[in-house]
Amino acid sequence: MSVLSTTQSNARLQLPRAALAGCVRAYILRSTVEAPLLDPAQRLNRFPATPLCSLTFFIEGEAELLEPPMPVARPFVRALMVGPQSRPTVSYNPGPVRLLMAMLPPQALHALSGLDLSAYVDQLHPIGKVLGPEWGAMADAVLAAPDDAQRIRILEQFLEPRWQAVRAADGALAQAGDWLQHLAAQAATGGIGRGVRNMERRIKAWAGQPMRRLRRMQRSEESFFHARDAIANGDVSWADLASQAGYADQAHFCRETREITGHSPAELARVRDDDESYWIYRIWT
Repeated sequence: MSVLSTTQSNARLQLPRAALAGCVRAYILRSTVEAPLLDPAQRLNRFPATPLCSLTFFIEGEAELLEPPMPVARPFVRALMVGPQSRPTVSYNPGPVRLLMAMLPPQALHALSGLDLSAYVDQLHPIGKVLGPEWGAMADAVLAAPDDAQRIRILEQFLEPRWQAVRAADGALAQAGDWLQHLAAQAATGGIGRGVRNMERRIKAWAGQPMRRLRRMQRSEESFFHARDAIANGDVSWADLASQAGYADQAHFCRETREITGHSPAELARVRDDDESYWIYRIWT
């Protein structure tokens, strides 16, 4: 198990049990219940664009999506399936919040649910409504559990037999590691018709977005890791980082990072450690 913590709030990243390594990328747990006096700016949550889907549970508190504006059903829905996000988002917690997010590679959620994820990009929906009553009952049990350990246990006990069943039917899903590489291999060998257009259609249905965009998001994430290490070593050259990550030049690196996060690499490095609203960047990278 891997756990990282922020200094401003109780937020951490936890890895799934080994049997779910290809199904769940990580769990994100966060609570501001212990810090009830956060000012409004500290109650913002800034998330990058991501190819991952999430099962998000608001154990306590609520959130409002500010950027881009999106109507949320009332009363507030406490268990949401969040599709892949093609753009950075900003949400706001009106008061203290405690949440659990299970981050799933998109083809894993597709395999488990049969959803065409191209219809769920930049969307969020109640888990039970979009995934069915069994998933809804699991979500209710997670929300009613007394602590994070029990919440994750309920979620994993629900997911593991279903994941084992789809893995048995599709050997490519059994592989852990580079999910994007495995997605491309699946698309090349699976289904009827192996032409480029058929592969592209399969990838979009399974992952919600075209492979070109998925690769850009993966490269951006890897560049965050390189930047973190360079900053920690006190040796940051944005031009060198751009070259190492495979960008054409530093300007290309900046444009793509801004598209994914809303900021240039230098801006992101400056705010990441000191601004509470960027907590997700601190625990993920």
